[in-house]
Amino acid sequence: MISLGCDHGGYALMQTVKKHLEERGLEYRDFGTYDTSSCDYPVFAKKAAEAVLDGSCEKGILICTTGIGISIAANKYPGIRCGLCHDTMTARLTREHNNANMLAMGAKCVEPELALKIVDTFLDTEFSNEEKHIRRVKMLELQSNRSRNRE
Repeated sequence: MISLGCDHGGYALMQTVKKHLEERGLEYRDFGTYDTSSCDYPVFAKKAAEAVLDGSCEKGILICTTGIGISIAANKYPGIRCGLCHDTMTARLTREHNNANMLAMGAKCVEPELALKIVDTFLDTEFSNEEKHIRRVKMLELQSNRSRNRE
């Protein structure tokens, strides 16, 4: 199951992504937004991230105008590793090296055809399980836990 979230700036591209996931036979949960009315991306990043964190979704895809704001919002949640990707190389490496569990894209930064290639690369790439990458992901988790304990 894939968790989806977008704001008004990412709405049109998210519709394209949803159709593509359906064509691939992949299930998703759409946490909105559901139209192009102006809205706040942190609301939808939170809902989509929580679904990944609670295990009801394996991975997530987030879209806003640039991908920047929605990725920052998602990465505020301990346990989320959201990679902002603008090509297939960054999508592959964020999975292989960072074991990212969420993908962010900018609707004004990537054309729909490329966005679908990024989605496929992100979803189809496995974590490398190389010792150095395991160590680094554990370091990220430790830092995330320290931040949470300070709150």
